[in-house]
Amino acid sequence: MNEEYKRQNENEGDSNGFVTGFFTACIIFLFAWCLFLCVKVIRRETVVSENKAVSGNMYVNDDQAVDEKLDEIETIIERKYIESVSAGDLEYGLCNGLIESLDDPYADYYSPEEWIEMQKDTQGIYYGIGAYVSSSSDYLYPRISGIIKNTPAEEAGLQADDIITEVAGTDVYDMKLDDVVALIRGEEGTTVHIVISRAEGNGRKKYEFDVERRRVESPTVDSEMKDDIGYIYIREFDMVTVDQFAEALAEVKEKGAKALVIDLRSNPGGSLKAVVDIAGQILPAGKVVYTEDKYGKQEFYGSDGTKELDIPLAVLVNGDSASASEILAGAIKDYKKGTIVGTTTYGKGIVQQVFSLKDGSAVKLTVSHYYTPNGNDIHKVGIEPDVKVEFDRDAYLKDGTDNQLEKALELLRKELE
Repeated sequence: MNEEYKRQNENEGDSNGFVTGFFTACIIFLFAWCLFLCVKVIRRETVVSENKAVSGNMYVNDDQAVDEKLDEIETIIERKYIESVSAGDLEYGLCNGLIESLDDPYADYYSPEEWIEMQKDTQGIYYGIGAYVSSSSDYLYPRISGIIKNTPAEEAGLQADDIITEVAGTDVYDMKLDDVVALIRGEEGTTVHIVISRAEGNGRKKYEFDVERRRVESPTVDSEMKDDIGYIYIREFDMVTVDQFAEALAEVKEKGAKALVIDLRSNPGGSLKAVVDIAGQILPAGKVVYTEDKYGKQEFYGSDGTKELDIPLAVLVNGDSASASEILAGAIKDYKKGTIVGTTTYGKGIVQQVFSLKDGSAVKLTVSHYYTPNGNDIHKVGIEPDVKVEFDRDAYLKDGTDNQLEKALELLRKELE
Protein backbone atom coordinates (compact mmCIF):
# COMPACT_ATOMS: atom_id res chain seq x y z
CA MET A 1 0.00 0.00 0.00
CA ASN A 2 2.88 2.30 0.81
CA GLU A 3 4.44 1.33 -2.50
CA GLU A 4 1.20 2.05 -4.33
CA TYR A 5 0.93 5.45 -2.59
CA LYS A 6 4.56 6.13 -3.40
CA ARG A 7 4.06 5.27 -7.06
CA GLN A 8 0.89 7.46 -7.16
CA ASN A 9 2.81 10.43 -5.69
CA GLU A 10 5.64 9.87 -8.19
CA ASN A 11 3.12 9.82 -11.09
CA GLU A 12 1.48 13.01 -9.80
CA GLY A 13 4.93 14.58 -9.43
CA ASP A 14 5.76 13.64 -13.04
CA SER A 15 2.42 15.06 -14.18
CA ASN A 16 2.92 18.30 -12.25
CA GLY A 17 6.46 18.61 -13.63
CA PHE A 18 5.21 18.12 -17.18
CA VAL A 19 2.48 20.72 -16.73
CA THR A 20 4.91 23.18 -15.15
CA GLY A 21 7.43 22.65 -17.96
CA PHE A 22 4.76 23.00 -20.62
CA PHE A 23 3.52 26.34 -19.27
CA THR A 24 7.08 27.54 -18.86
CA ALA A 25 7.83 26.68 -22.51
CA CYS A 26 4.64 28.46 -23.63
CA ILE A 27 5.60 31.59 -21.75
CA ILE A 28 9.08 31.56 -23.26
CA PHE A 29 7.63 31.00 -26.75
CA LEU A 30 5.08 33.82 -26.35
CA PHE A 31 7.77 36.17 -25.08
CA ALA A 32 10.01 35.32 -28.04
CA TRP A 33 7.12 35.76 -30.50
CA CYS A 34 6.18 39.14 -28.99
CA LEU A 35 9.82 40.21 -29.18
CA PHE A 36 9.93 39.15 -32.87
CA LEU A 37 6.75 41.11 -33.65
CA CYS A 38 8.06 44.19 -31.86
CA VAL A 39 11.30 44.09 -33.83
CA LYS A 40 9.36 43.61 -37.08
CA VAL A 41 7.02 46.52 -36.34
CA ILE A 42 9.94 48.77 -35.36
CA ARG A 43 11.79 47.88 -38.57
CA ARG A 44 8.65 48.47 -40.65
CA GLU A 45 8.00 51.83 -38.99
CA THR A 46 11.62 52.82 -39.61
CA VAL A 47 11.38 51.94 -43.30
CA VAL A 48 8.05 53.77 -43.69
CA SER A 49 9.44 56.77 -41.82
CA GLU A 50 12.49 56.88 -44.07
CA ASN A 51 10.32 56.61 -47.17
CA LYS A 52 8.05 59.41 -45.93
CA ALA A 53 11.07 61.60 -45.45
CA VAL A 54 11.90 61.10 -49.10
CA SER A 55 8.48 61.30 -50.72
CA GLY A 56 5.71 62.20 -48.29
CA ASN A 57 3.28 59.33 -47.69
CA MET A 58 4.11 57.35 -50.80
CA TYR A 59 6.06 54.15 -50.69
CA VAL A 60 9.35 54.34 -52.57
CA ASN A 61 10.50 51.39 -54.62
CA ASP A 62 13.98 50.16 -54.03
CA ASP A 63 16.44 52.22 -56.10
CA GLN A 64 18.36 49.12 -57.12
CA ALA A 65 15.20 47.53 -58.53
CA VAL A 66 14.48 50.66 -60.59
CA ASP A 67 18.04 50.73 -61.93
CA GLU A 68 17.85 47.06 -62.82
CA LYS A 69 14.55 47.59 -64.64
CA LEU A 70 15.94 50.49 -66.66
CA ASP A 71 19.05 48.46 -67.55
CA GLU A 72 16.80 45.61 -68.67
CA ILE A 73 14.72 47.90 -70.91
CA GLU A 74 17.86 49.49 -72.35
CA THR A 75 19.28 46.04 -73.17
CA ILE A 76 16.06 45.01 -74.94
CA ILE A 77 16.10 48.24 -76.97
CA GLU A 78 19.73 47.74 -77.89
CA ARG A 79 19.22 44.12 -78.99
CA LYS A 80 15.74 44.18 -80.51
CA TYR A 81 14.67 47.71 -81.49
CA ILE A 82 14.71 48.05 -85.28
CA GLU A 83 16.20 51.57 -85.33
CA SER A 84 19.55 52.66 -83.93
CA VAL A 85 19.34 54.91 -80.89
CA SER A 86 22.23 56.73 -79.24
CA ALA A 87 22.84 56.70 -75.51
CA GLY A 88 22.29 60.46 -75.54
CA ASP A 89 18.85 60.06 -77.10
CA LEU A 90 17.89 57.48 -74.50
CA GLU A 91 19.08 59.72 -71.69
CA TYR A 92 17.14 62.69 -73.07
CA GLY A 93 14.01 60.55 -73.43
CA LEU A 94 14.35 59.24 -69.89
CA CYS A 95 14.77 62.70 -68.34
CA ASN A 96 12.06 64.23 -70.50
CA GLY A 97 9.69 61.36 -69.68
CA LEU A 98 10.26 61.84 -65.96
CA ILE A 99 9.21 65.48 -66.24
CA GLU A 100 6.29 64.58 -68.53
CA SER A 101 4.98 62.20 -65.86
CA LEU A 102 4.27 65.21 -63.63
CA ASP A 103 1.42 66.20 -65.97
CA ASP A 104 2.49 69.83 -65.54
CA PRO A 105 2.13 71.80 -68.82
CA TYR A 106 4.71 74.31 -67.60
CA ALA A 107 7.39 71.83 -66.52
CA ASP A 108 10.20 71.05 -68.93
CA TYR A 109 13.56 69.34 -69.34
CA TYR A 110 16.27 71.16 -71.32
CA SER A 111 19.32 69.52 -72.82
CA PRO A 112 22.55 71.52 -72.41
CA GLU A 113 22.08 72.97 -75.92
CA GLU A 114 18.44 73.86 -75.30
CA TRP A 115 19.28 75.49 -71.98
CA ILE A 116 21.87 77.74 -73.63
CA GLU A 117 19.24 78.85 -76.16
CA MET A 118 16.71 79.49 -73.38
CA GLN A 119 19.17 81.72 -71.55
CA LYS A 120 19.75 83.71 -74.75
CA ASP A 121 15.99 84.06 -75.09
CA THR A 122 15.57 85.68 -71.68
CA GLN A 123 18.26 88.18 -72.65
CA GLY A 124 16.11 89.25 -75.61
CA ILE A 125 18.47 88.03 -78.36
CA TYR A 126 17.91 84.93 -80.52
CA TYR A 127 17.98 83.51 -84.04
CA GLY A 128 14.46 83.27 -85.36
CA ILE A 129 11.87 85.00 -87.51
CA GLY A 130 10.79 87.93 -85.31
CA ALA A 131 7.30 86.82 -84.27
CA TYR A 132 5.92 86.65 -80.74
CA VAL A 133 4.16 83.33 -80.15
CA SER A 134 1.77 82.67 -77.28
CA SER A 135 -0.85 80.16 -76.19
CA SER A 136 -4.32 80.85 -77.54
CA SER A 137 -7.34 80.99 -75.25
CA ASP A 138 -9.59 79.90 -78.16
CA TYR A 139 -7.53 77.16 -79.85
CA LEU A 140 -5.15 74.36 -78.92
CA TYR A 141 -2.83 75.76 -81.58
CA PRO A 142 -0.44 78.63 -80.70
CA ARG A 143 -1.06 82.10 -82.08
CA ILE A 144 1.18 84.93 -83.22
CA SER A 145 0.61 87.70 -80.69
CA GLY A 146 2.85 90.25 -82.38
CA ILE A 147 5.35 90.91 -85.15
CA ILE A 148 8.66 92.73 -84.61
CA LYS A 149 9.32 95.46 -87.16
CA ASN A 150 11.94 94.94 -89.86
CA THR A 151 12.20 91.18 -89.27
CA PRO A 152 11.73 88.12 -91.54
CA ALA A 153 8.22 87.55 -90.12
CA GLU A 154 7.10 91.03 -91.19
CA GLU A 155 8.80 90.69 -94.59
CA ALA A 156 7.14 87.31 -95.24
CA GLY A 157 3.65 88.67 -94.46
CA LEU A 158 2.85 86.96 -91.15
CA GLN A 159 0.38 88.90 -89.01
CA ALA A 160 -0.69 89.21 -85.39
CA ASP A 161 -3.53 86.79 -84.51
CA ASP A 162 -2.47 84.23 -87.13
CA ILE A 163 -2.98 80.73 -85.70
CA ILE A 164 0.05 78.48 -86.30
CA THR A 165 -0.99 74.97 -87.31
CA GLU A 166 2.25 73.50 -88.68
CA VAL A 167 5.97 74.22 -88.35
CA ALA A 168 8.64 72.46 -90.46
CA GLY A 169 6.21 69.67 -91.36
CA THR A 170 5.11 69.09 -87.76
CA ASP A 171 1.49 69.54 -86.69
CA VAL A 172 1.72 71.65 -83.51
CA TYR A 173 -1.74 70.86 -82.12
CA ASP A 174 -1.67 70.93 -78.30
CA MET A 175 2.14 71.11 -78.34
CA LYS A 176 4.03 72.88 -75.57
CA LEU A 177 4.82 76.47 -76.46
CA ASP A 178 8.54 75.99 -75.82
CA ASP A 179 8.58 73.09 -78.28
CA VAL A 180 6.83 75.15 -80.95
CA VAL A 181 9.31 78.01 -80.49
CA ALA A 182 12.19 75.50 -80.71
CA LEU A 183 10.88 74.33 -84.10
CA ILE A 184 10.63 77.90 -85.41
CA ARG A 185 14.13 78.89 -84.34
CA GLY A 186 17.32 77.57 -85.89
CA GLU A 187 20.61 78.46 -87.49
CA GLU A 188 20.96 81.90 -89.04
CA GLY A 189 20.32 81.89 -92.79
CA THR A 190 18.15 78.75 -92.84
CA THR A 191 14.41 78.82 -93.61
CA VAL A 192 11.43 77.38 -91.78
CA HIS A 193 8.11 76.41 -93.37
CA ILE A 194 5.12 77.69 -91.39
CA VAL A 195 1.43 77.01 -92.02
CA ILE A 196 -1.10 79.37 -90.46
CA SER A 197 -4.86 79.84 -90.25
CA ARG A 198 -6.02 83.46 -90.63
CA ALA A 199 -9.41 84.98 -89.91
CA GLU A 200 -11.02 86.32 -93.05
CA GLY A 201 -14.64 87.47 -93.11
CA ASN A 202 -16.79 84.92 -91.31
CA GLY A 203 -14.27 82.09 -91.68
CA ARG A 204 -10.59 81.24 -91.74
CA LYS A 205 -8.15 80.68 -94.59
CA LYS A 206 -4.96 78.63 -94.75
CA TYR A 207 -1.65 80.27 -95.74
CA GLU A 208 1.87 78.87 -96.05
CA PHE A 209 5.16 80.76 -95.65
CA ASP A 210 8.85 79.99 -95.99
CA VAL A 211 10.53 82.36 -93.54
CA GLU A 212 14.25 83.02 -93.18
CA ARG A 213 15.85 82.80 -89.75
CA ARG A 214 18.00 85.76 -88.73
CA ARG A 215 19.48 87.30 -85.60
CA VAL A 216 16.66 89.11 -83.81
CA GLU A 217 17.04 91.58 -80.98
CA SER A 218 13.67 91.62 -79.33
CA PRO A 219 12.28 95.02 -78.30
CA THR A 220 9.83 94.09 -75.57
CA VAL A 221 8.44 97.63 -75.11
CA ASP A 222 6.93 100.08 -77.62
CA SER A 223 5.67 103.58 -76.83
CA GLU A 224 3.98 106.54 -78.50
CA MET A 225 1.79 109.52 -77.68
CA LYS A 226 -1.99 109.52 -78.15
CA ASP A 227 -2.43 113.31 -78.08
CA ASP A 228 -1.67 114.17 -74.45
CA ILE A 229 -1.80 110.56 -73.19
CA GLY A 230 1.21 108.25 -73.22
CA TYR A 231 0.85 104.70 -74.52
CA ILE A 232 3.27 101.89 -73.57
CA TYR A 233 2.92 98.35 -74.91
CA ILE A 234 4.79 95.57 -73.04
CA ARG A 235 5.04 92.36 -75.13
CA GLU A 236 6.71 90.19 -72.48
CA PHE A 237 8.81 90.50 -69.34
CA ASP A 238 12.47 89.75 -70.07
CA MET A 239 15.69 90.97 -68.46
CA VAL A 240 15.83 93.87 -70.95
CA THR A 241 12.22 94.93 -70.29
CA VAL A 242 12.85 96.86 -67.07
CA ASP A 243 15.21 99.39 -68.67
CA GLN A 244 13.12 99.56 -71.84
CA PHE A 245 10.01 100.39 -69.78
CA ALA A 246 11.87 103.02 -67.75
CA GLU A 247 13.09 104.67 -70.96
CA ALA A 248 9.62 104.59 -72.53
CA LEU A 249 8.00 106.06 -69.40
CA ALA A 250 10.57 108.87 -69.24
CA GLU A 251 10.08 109.57 -72.95
CA VAL A 252 6.27 109.95 -72.82
CA LYS A 253 6.55 112.12 -69.71
CA GLU A 254 9.05 114.37 -71.47
CA LYS A 255 6.55 114.70 -74.31
CA GLY A 256 3.93 115.98 -71.88
CA ALA A 257 1.88 112.88 -71.06
CA LYS A 258 -0.87 113.80 -68.59
CA ALA A 259 -2.04 110.17 -68.29
CA LEU A 260 -0.78 106.72 -69.26
CA VAL A 261 -2.07 103.53 -70.91
CA ILE A 262 -0.10 100.32 -70.30
CA ASP A 263 -1.04 97.63 -72.80
CA LEU A 264 -0.57 94.05 -71.53
CA ARG A 265 -2.83 92.35 -74.07
CA SER A 266 -1.49 88.99 -75.26
CA ASN A 267 1.56 89.35 -73.01
CA PRO A 268 2.38 85.75 -71.94
CA GLY A 269 4.47 86.80 -68.91
CA GLY A 270 8.12 86.12 -68.24
CA SER A 271 10.51 87.09 -65.47
CA LEU A 272 9.09 87.56 -61.97
CA LYS A 273 11.94 89.90 -61.06
CA ALA A 274 11.32 92.02 -64.16
CA VAL A 275 7.63 92.54 -63.45
CA VAL A 276 8.30 93.37 -59.77
CA ASP A 277 10.91 95.96 -60.81
CA ILE A 278 8.46 97.52 -63.28
CA ALA A 279 5.72 97.55 -60.65
CA GLY A 280 8.15 99.49 -58.47
CA GLN A 281 7.99 102.29 -61.06
CA ILE A 282 4.20 102.52 -60.70
CA LEU A 283 2.98 101.46 -57.25
CA PRO A 284 3.14 102.99 -53.76
CA ALA A 285 5.20 101.32 -51.04
CA GLY A 286 3.95 97.83 -50.19
CA LYS A 287 3.53 94.30 -51.52
CA VAL A 288 3.51 93.70 -55.26
CA VAL A 289 3.01 89.94 -55.05
CA TYR A 290 3.78 87.04 -52.73
CA THR A 291 4.35 83.35 -53.38
CA GLU A 292 3.64 80.24 -51.32
CA ASP A 293 5.27 76.84 -51.87
CA LYS A 294 4.10 73.30 -51.02
CA TYR A 295 5.34 73.66 -47.45
CA GLY A 296 3.42 76.88 -46.82
CA LYS A 297 6.57 79.02 -46.97
CA GLN A 298 5.79 82.51 -48.23
CA GLU A 299 8.06 84.94 -50.02
CA PHE A 300 7.14 88.59 -50.46
CA TYR A 301 8.11 90.98 -53.27
CA GLY A 302 7.45 94.68 -52.85
CA SER A 303 7.76 98.24 -54.06
CA ASP A 304 9.56 100.91 -52.03
CA GLY A 305 7.22 103.60 -53.41
CA THR A 306 10.01 106.01 -54.37
CA LYS A 307 8.97 106.03 -58.05
CA GLU A 308 5.18 105.90 -57.65
CA LEU A 309 3.36 107.00 -60.81
CA ASP A 310 1.77 110.43 -60.37
CA ILE A 311 -0.58 110.53 -63.38
CA PRO A 312 -3.87 108.67 -64.13
CA LEU A 313 -3.41 105.13 -65.43
CA ALA A 314 -5.39 102.57 -67.47
CA VAL A 315 -4.22 98.99 -68.14
CA LEU A 316 -5.38 96.92 -71.13
CA VAL A 317 -5.72 93.13 -70.72
CA ASN A 318 -7.29 90.20 -72.55
CA GLY A 319 -7.62 86.43 -72.33
CA ASP A 320 -4.01 85.93 -73.40
CA SER A 321 -2.55 88.22 -70.72
CA ALA A 322 -0.92 85.71 -68.41
CA SER A 323 1.43 85.13 -65.48
CA ALA A 324 3.67 88.20 -64.97
CA SER A 325 1.10 90.33 -66.83
CA GLU A 326 -1.50 89.28 -64.28
CA ILE A 327 0.89 90.06 -61.42
CA LEU A 328 1.19 93.65 -62.62
CA ALA A 329 -2.50 94.07 -63.47
CA GLY A 330 -3.56 92.43 -60.20
CA ALA A 331 -1.33 94.67 -58.08
CA ILE A 332 -2.52 97.83 -59.88
CA LYS A 333 -6.13 96.73 -59.35
CA ASP A 334 -5.65 95.91 -55.64
CA TYR A 335 -4.04 99.30 -54.97
CA LYS A 336 -6.70 101.04 -57.11
CA LYS A 337 -3.81 102.70 -58.89
CA GLY A 338 -5.39 102.39 -62.32
CA THR A 339 -8.43 101.16 -64.26
CA ILE A 340 -8.23 97.67 -65.79
CA VAL A 341 -9.90 97.61 -69.23
CA GLY A 342 -10.61 94.69 -71.58
CA THR A 343 -11.54 91.06 -70.90
CA THR A 344 -10.74 88.52 -68.17
CA THR A 345 -7.08 87.47 -68.13
CA TYR A 346 -5.72 83.96 -68.73
CA GLY A 347 -5.50 82.80 -65.11
CA LYS A 348 -1.95 81.52 -64.64
CA GLY A 349 -1.22 82.07 -60.95
CA ILE A 350 1.72 79.71 -60.54
CA VAL A 351 5.48 80.27 -60.61
CA GLN A 352 8.12 78.17 -62.36
CA GLN A 353 11.78 77.91 -61.41
CA VAL A 354 14.65 76.54 -63.48
CA PHE A 355 17.21 74.27 -61.80
CA SER A 356 20.57 73.81 -63.53
CA LEU A 357 22.03 70.29 -63.48
CA LYS A 358 25.69 69.28 -63.28
CA ASP A 359 25.98 68.31 -66.95
CA GLY A 360 24.71 71.69 -68.20
CA SER A 361 21.12 70.58 -68.70
CA ALA A 362 18.23 71.99 -66.67
CA VAL A 363 14.70 71.30 -65.46
CA LYS A 364 11.86 73.79 -65.09
CA LEU A 365 9.27 73.01 -62.42
CA THR A 366 6.22 74.72 -60.96
CA VAL A 367 7.32 75.55 -57.42
CA SER A 368 4.68 77.86 -55.94
CA HIS A 369 1.39 79.73 -56.28
CA TYR A 370 1.41 83.49 -56.34
CA TYR A 371 -1.12 85.85 -54.76
CA THR A 372 -2.01 89.49 -55.42
CA PRO A 373 -1.36 92.03 -52.62
CA ASN A 374 -4.90 91.44 -51.27
CA GLY A 375 -4.30 87.67 -51.16
CA ASN A 376 -6.25 86.70 -54.30
CA ASP A 377 -5.32 83.41 -55.96
CA ILE A 378 -6.12 83.98 -59.64
CA HIS A 379 -4.95 80.59 -60.95
CA LYS A 380 -7.51 79.23 -63.45
CA VAL A 381 -9.68 82.23 -62.56
CA GLY A 382 -7.96 85.27 -64.02
CA ILE A 383 -8.40 88.94 -63.24
CA GLU A 384 -11.72 90.58 -64.03
CA PRO A 385 -11.38 94.00 -65.66
CA ASP A 386 -12.93 97.04 -64.00
CA VAL A 387 -14.43 97.96 -67.36
CA LYS A 388 -15.25 95.00 -69.61
CA VAL A 389 -14.82 95.62 -73.35
CA GLU A 390 -14.82 92.82 -75.92
CA PHE A 391 -12.36 93.38 -78.75
CA ASP A 392 -14.01 94.26 -82.07
CA ARG A 393 -11.87 92.22 -84.45
CA ASP A 394 -13.89 93.16 -87.54
CA ALA A 395 -13.43 96.90 -86.92
CA TYR A 396 -9.71 96.39 -86.37
CA LEU A 397 -9.27 94.41 -89.59
CA LYS A 398 -11.38 96.92 -91.52
CA ASP A 399 -9.65 100.19 -90.60
CA GLY A 400 -7.35 99.56 -87.63
CA THR A 401 -9.84 100.77 -85.00
CA ASP A 402 -8.86 99.41 -81.57
CA ASN A 403 -12.06 99.76 -79.54
CA GLN A 404 -10.45 98.58 -76.28
CA LEU A 405 -7.69 101.19 -76.53
CA GLU A 406 -10.26 103.85 -77.49
CA LYS A 407 -12.24 103.02 -74.34
CA ALA A 408 -9.14 103.32 -72.14
CA LEU A 409 -8.31 106.72 -73.68
CA GLU A 410 -11.91 107.86 -73.19
CA LEU A 411 -11.84 106.93 -69.49
CA LEU A 412 -8.54 108.75 -68.93
CA ARG A 413 -9.75 111.92 -70.71
CA LYS A 414 -12.82 112.01 -68.46
CA GLU A 415 -10.55 111.63 -65.44
CA LEU A 416 -8.43 114.53 -66.65
CA GLU A 417 -11.43 116.85 -67.06
